[in-house]
Amino acid sequence: MPNFCCKILANFTAMEQEKIDNFTEKLKTAFNEGNLVKLTLSKLRAKENDLQKITITPVRLKAGLKVNFVYSYKKRDITKNYSLDESLDLIKNGLAEDFLSADMYIVGENVKLLIDKKNVAKLLIKKIDLPKPVSLNHNRIKERAIVTQDNIWLREVGITNAAWQVKHEMKDKYLQINRYIELLQPEIERLEKKDHLTVVDMGSGKGYLTFALYQHLTNSYYKNINMKGVEYRPDLVDICNRIATKAGFENLEFLQGTIENTQFADPDILIALHACDTATDDAIFRGISQNASLIVCAPCCHKQIRKAMKVENEFSSVLKHGILEERQAELLTDGLRALIMEVFGYKTRVFEFISSEHTSKNIMIVGRKVGINEARKAKVLEEITAVKRLFGIERHYLEDLLNM
Repeated sequence: MPNFCCKILANFTAMEQEKIDNFTEKLKTAFNEGNLVKLTLSKLRAKENDLQKITITPVRLKAGLKVNFVYSYKKRDITKNYSLDESLDLIKNGLAEDFLSADMYIVGENVKLLIDKKNVAKLLIKKIDLPKPVSLNHNRIKERAIVTQDNIWLREVGITNAAWQVKHEMKDKYLQINRYIELLQPEIERLEKKDHLTVVDMGSGKGYLTFALYQHLTNSYYKNINMKGVEYRPDLVDICNRIATKAGFENLEFLQGTIENTQFADPDILIALHACDTATDDAIFRGISQNASLIVCAPCCHKQIRKAMKVENEFSSVLKHGILEERQAELLTDGLRALIMEVFGYKTRVFEFISSEHTSKNIMIVGRKVGINEARKAKVLEEITAVKRLFGIERHYLEDLLNM
């Protein structure tokens, strides 16, 4: 854990140090006036650092008003409370040693401090309509991206009752919806800002996550958005369209169709959650071929690779057990999908979407279009070949779709 001894920030010029001081002075003033909402330190200087980000918020304890730090590591979170002076020292040290970005939300303003690899700092201040925090209590109820009060679509899909309270049997679903938005939010924030956003949700089902994302995007990021939910079952399409009309979601439309045959304009974001077996590959193919900026998949079933595996090495004695063969096939299927997406210029992340206690189909693959140079592309193609050779796999279905 970082100590409190404030190091001399000799790697910053006087001009850059002044920007950092201005940032921390704004933080100090906002904290003392009760206007600080949240501060996030992110964008690592060193990729191998186990500490990923620090989330900083005010909190009221028995000992008085403190600053709460949540240290987010790759596999765990650690929470600590500090005084304001200690916090300012830790933040300065964090910017000098670990992080290149500080994103602060205070009442009426978003203040960003961005530092490049040469330690040139940029201070950006944007006026926003952000209210004063309602409560600073340590045990306050966690704020959700999707609020329940007067939220028509939540009531219509059966998550809340007439009093806008989450039904007991729907609490897990409500948490899942908010977790989904929480996971996608940083990826959406990294997209190039545009006046118009097009989103396609393949296999939208009952529309829980489609409605949630549309509402979040229109409330937080984009006023001009066009979103399509594609679902094969016509009864669900009709129901979802009626709910969208009731909720006033003018630019959300549900279409009857499949991933392969539904026609839509090139999307900025393409989503396919729980598309079974190679339907996930069909969705990834649509996203890549239509140059989507963001592809989001939660795969379901992994039959193609399991049937294709012909292991004739030391792994064969392990994979003779059916359950282990099945799990290995799942890992290979999704791992190869992520590598293939990287070949086509997508920076990929694979992570747990829903806790395994709720469902075993809990992996999400997210790819953001960033481009790739020829040297890296060649290396990734070698990695794909090596993995397939190790497990006796001739082709991945996604390779065939993309003519690799």
